[in-house]
Amino acid sequence: MSECLDALKSRTPFVWLNPDYGKSAVLPYSLQDVYDAEARLARFAPLLAELFDEAAVQHGIIESELLDIPRLSEKLFPGTRMLLKADHNLPVAGSIKARGGIYNVLCFAEKLCLEQGILTTNDNYRKLASPEIRNFFGKYTVSVGSTGNLGLSIGTISAALGFKARVHMSADAKEWKKKLLRSRGVEVIEYTGDYSTAVAQGRKEAETDPFSFFVDDENSHELFLGYSVAALRIKEQLKLRGIVPDREHPLFVYLPCGVGGAPGGVCFGLKMLFGDAVHCFFAEPVDAPCVLLGLATGKNAEISVYDIGLTNNTLADGLAVGRASGFVGGLMQTLLAGAYTLTDDVLPVLQAETRQLEKLKIEPSAAAGFPGPEMVLKTAFCRQQGIKEENICHILWTTGGRYLPEE
Repeated sequence: MSECLDALKSRTPFVWLNPDYGKSAVLPYSLQDVYDAEARLARFAPLLAELFDEAAVQHGIIESELLDIPRLSEKLFPGTRMLLKADHNLPVAGSIKARGGIYNVLCFAEKLCLEQGILTTNDNYRKLASPEIRNFFGKYTVSVGSTGNLGLSIGTISAALGFKARVHMSADAKEWKKKLLRSRGVEVIEYTGDYSTAVAQGRKEAETDPFSFFVDDENSHELFLGYSVAALRIKEQLKLRGIVPDREHPLFVYLPCGVGGAPGGVCFGLKMLFGDAVHCFFAEPVDAPCVLLGLATGKNAEISVYDIGLTNNTLADGLAVGRASGFVGGLMQTLLAGAYTLTDDVLPVLQAETRQLEKLKIEPSAAAGFPGPEMVLKTAFCRQQGIKEENICHILWTTGGRYLPEE
């Protein structure tokens, strides 16, 4: 523990292997919950295809490609098999947050309509685009606190459905994301404080209004399960490549991590689906390793990076979170294989190499998973798990970039 804290305090990049990984635990969800979330998204697919041209291309299913990256793989760590899960290019919201964020708002919309008797689960959900139902939604405000990408997801789908959409954005949010939200009819409220400040203010405001729904990135179960659906999608994509993971031929998955919701949801879905055939690692900036800190100390949300002298300042705006989600931290206690930290200076280099070598446009934070294979394989993890390095399929999970301005 002391060595881990020393490394965190000194801002030294390192890999933390979870000592509780694989232990038995009682979980609040199961694989059936992931399938239920997938079924709900399928019900909403006709509506999403109606609302968004980008979604219509895939018949209303919000999904990203699983890509070969031979040139980038050779640059990062020659001799390993790497694939890239391109959530940076998810339609409608342009980031991994499109998964959970859109799902969370759809859950709220469905609940309202079912309670009012204006919808049944056997209906064609395209009817939710009618003027009558949009007027009904217009009585409600959907809000969220965000560093940027979750705000884009929540704001975009809420405004498109007819809700009043309000996004509370922290000081580190990029200006182009604020402009994009406003162009989509979303009210943006800016703060001089960090992510936690924006969330706290948004939550407080919503509590005073019975017609306001706050998407709580730190505690939302719907958000979490929306992210988990990615596991079902990638299973089919792997199958098309002839890849069927097992204990001896596992997946190693590297996920950029902020408060923990998106990577936590993906990790949960993957572990429920593949079990011992997948191992997930979170990537965090050296000045904002809130999830690693919470898990390593066992304190989760009860400790902040500020408590150990870190600044929470990082180029990776989507990862600039000082305090982890306690809800997600509790779930990850036995499901997450490990986490690692990295310095900001490597991110723009990796971002540029990805553009040059693979013609992919990603945000700096989306590259945080890229050093993972080399870092993890230098540890004792494979030996501990009885895994041969040559049998691993490494998956780099990108998280944002579709709408990144060219400049």
